Amino acid sequence: MTDILVTLAGITIPFVGTSLGAAAVFVIVREMGARLRCAMLGFAAGVMIAASVWSLLIPAISMTESAGGRAWLPATVGFLAGILILPAADLILKKRERGEPARDRDKMLFLAVTLHNIPEGMAVGVVFAGTLAEGAVPLYEAFALAVGIAVQNFPEGAIISMPLGAEGVKKSRAFLCGVASGAVEPLAALLTMALTSVITPVLPYVLSFAAGAMIYVVTEELIPAAKEGGGSVGTVGVAFGFAIMMLLDISMG
Repeated sequence: MTDILVTLAGITIPFVGTSLGAAAVFVIVREMGARLRCAMLGFAAGVMIAASVWSLLIPAISMTESAGGRAWLPATVGFLAGILILPAADLILKKRERGEPARDRDKMLFLAVTLHNIPEGMAVGVVFAGTLAEGAVPLYEAFALAVGIAVQNFPEGAIISMPLGAEGVKKSRAFLCGVASGAVEPLAALLTMALTSVITPVLPYVLSFAAGAMIYVVTEELIPAAKEGGGSVGTVGVAFGFAIMMLLDISMG
């Protein structure tokens, strides 16, 4: 029973990281100048590009190599699937809602980050399943992975809630949107633990799919918006977002 409680605590750690990041909306001002908005959008783009590489594609390649498979196959197929399917979701959102471009962008950003969090939750589920399987994975390693993902999730929670708050959405609602994007992680972890033998072989494809989805949103929505009226500020934001996320991904393993 104790092992189960410890495991449940462990798989919620990444969700806590996302929620703390989402809470950043409570410290921003309601009105945001055009240059600051462009910098924030650029920062979000940089975070997502780095996360796509270090949190998703590289682990997908490593998992496939460890299993003796062709490393390029799931990374390429999954990535292209994410790139090709997201435009369909984008089109459906725009046809059904016909909202303002900023709101459409926020929805796509939410969708991309949520998709990114699903395979991360699955990865946590895999390692904690290993801890329950007669200690196949040491508990400290499982917690180290969960804490590392939680640290990486902090800026991801912020890039959901802060743009919403800056665009006039009530801060409590913006916070809940950021929290919701991370709520899928413990659910994905539990599902993976229950179906480890089935899900583990396709996890590289799921990771790569999420990477493709994020890159689509970055190139289609975030970078163009970051260049509107902000000059090179958006580009600087991309650089800082990429550097910070790269640092977190590499240093946290």
